[in-house]
Amino acid sequence: MPTNNCYRVVVPTLIVALMLHMWPLPEWLEYARPEWMVLVMIYWALAMPEHVGVTTAWIVGLLIDVTQGAILGQHALGLVLVVYIIHIEYQRIRVFSLVQQALVIFVLLILKQVQVLWVTGMVGQAPDLGLYFLPSLTGAILWPWLFIVLRDIRRRFTVSRSF
Repeated sequence: MPTNNCYRVVVPTLIVALMLHMWPLPEWLEYARPEWMVLVMIYWALAMPEHVGVTTAWIVGLLIDVTQGAILGQHALGLVLVVYIIHIEYQRIRVFSLVQQALVIFVLLILKQVQVLWVTGMVGQAPDLGLYFLPSLTGAILWPWLFIVLRDIRRRFTVSRSF
């Protein structure tokens, strides 16, 4: 299958994830905002590891850094770490049930957040830890639905192999 077809589907889903990432939420709900870009990148790294890899993760991570006004490279490093782990273990993770995958996603999201926390702490900007890890929980809860939606999109546009 042509690579162009792959990116005609992956890029729009990342753009939608970026829009969800930047969508204004009420202050009380802001702490629970899932990391949409990370979740979509995890899906594509699992579904098409030969097309979506560490380079794509670095670019998307830099985009997250720029949109959040964060230290340049902190989210990029975290996303590269997550996608690298996905690439090492994707065959094992793909055979898990959606609930088991959600648990793995939860751990990966926590790992990314700890790495981002470490970088911000190194420069003296550590946030309040009260609800810091709540996005990891909401991301894990949303994973089964996001997985189904993205899988249906991938199948509708016949991108790569079936998952």
